[in-house]
Amino acid sequence: MKAILIKDGKGPAENLYLGEEATPEPKKGEVQVKIKTFGLNRMDLMQREGKYPLPAGASKTIMGVEFAGTVTKPGEGSDKFKEGDEVFGLAYGGAYAEYICANEAMLLPKPKELSWVQAAALPENWMTAYQALFLEGGMKEGSKVLIHAGASGVGVAAIQLALQVGKAEQVFTTCGTDDKVKFLQKLGGNSDKLHAINYKSQNFEEEIKKVTEGVDLIIDFIGRSYFTSNLNLLNRDGTLVFLAMMSGPKLEPDTNIMQVLFKRLTIKGTTLRSRTVEYQADLLQRFEKHALGLIREEKMKIEVHEVFDWKDVVKAHQEMEANKNSGKIVFEVRE
Repeated sequence: MKAILIKDGKGPAENLYLGEEATPEPKKGEVQVKIKTFGLNRMDLMQREGKYPLPAGASKTIMGVEFAGTVTKPGEGSDKFKEGDEVFGLAYGGAYAEYICANEAMLLPKPKELSWVQAAALPENWMTAYQALFLEGGMKEGSKVLIHAGASGVGVAAIQLALQVGKAEQVFTTCGTDDKVKFLQKLGGNSDKLHAINYKSQNFEEEIKKVTEGVDLIIDFIGRSYFTSNLNLLNRDGTLVFLAMMSGPKLEPDTNIMQVLFKRLTIKGTTLRSRTVEYQADLLQRFEKHALGLIREEKMKIEVHEVFDWKDVVKAHQEMEANKNSGKIVFEVRE
């Protein structure tokens, strides 16, 4: 089969190329899927550079953790899907390819209301956002939430989930341009519950404190440079969930963490890719029950920044590296 591979095993975007790999065969409990579309995630950039620790069972040569396609061959003991079924879902790796084998528990039927592009744009970002808000963040109805990197794929999902599923009292979010501020306000239906802040021209801590004394939950991708402001903004018994640390994992030497004690704060880190099949299957079922219907009814939107022919993988990786995307980048597997 054809697959996107990395010259020398790791390196810059220019090292990506369309090559050949053996077509995988489904093991017990798996199904083979012919991929139509797959999503791009920031972890793919890190993996390409050799900076992402791979979980057990992940392909060491083919990237990609989310996809949509048609079942071509059920494996032994697999009875959830049959040949020809349209599915989307998660994998530990291997989605940058014509075919993939995935555990049937990590797949969901593709709703007829969703296009192939939308289906591939959904799994990793929306499951990560749902996990961070509800499973790890313990979000309650009426909470005040701060979501950093709001224009990212996960951010776009988290904002909508917080408003629509979590019934947040207020959602604050940060992004890096005025155009992204407008994009996010429109995403939230210009609701007065949503406050988008350009962190390059505004101090997000000061802006939030003009509206409220603090927030109950923060979803953060940034790490070091936001850490003190995050602590300052959290209410008593608040929670900070780290999904990434883009500004670095090491705090300044004089960082004061006393507020963690006095405010009884909870600080957590989580990744989705390293979770067990059982955890991810449970997450998919929860999402299907509580959130997918709102997407099918168009009460929440899957925002796609751009769709690339998979032969243009270098350009797509460069687009994300330059932080140009507002929403999801998706690839189509074209002949």
